Amino acid sequence: MGILLGMMLILMCQLLGEALVLLFDLLIPGPVIGMLLLFSMLLIRGHIPESLDQAATALLNHLALFFVPAGVGVMLHWHHVGNEWMPIVVALLLSAVITLAVTALVMKLMMLLFGKPSTYDSK
Repeated sequence: MGILLGMMLILMCQLLGEALVLLFDLLIPGPVIGMLLLFSMLLIRGHIPESLDQAATALLNHLALFFVPAGVGVMLHWHHVGNEWMPIVVALLLSAVITLAVTALVMKLMMLLFGKPSTYDSK
């Protein structure tokens, strides 16, 4: 029964996020707003309810299944991928480089903020 309550909480946050997007004509996707609402609720509560932990664990255990629809969509529209391969490759490479750079900068900032010396600094 606990896992159902956790799933209901996740879906209710997503539904509320979708409703807010429709109501206020926001540019942010509803599930992202729902995730922020859930995160805010957890910050206010100060702990994760057992039912939510069970639901999240169940979803994470089956995370690979969430990639099946994306794979099917790519295969279904393979001709579009073939026609637009250059922008796709550029977007993938740029996003990977930007992600690595931002991650490195955030890590460096966190190390400075928390006083942990970097072992990679040149002397």
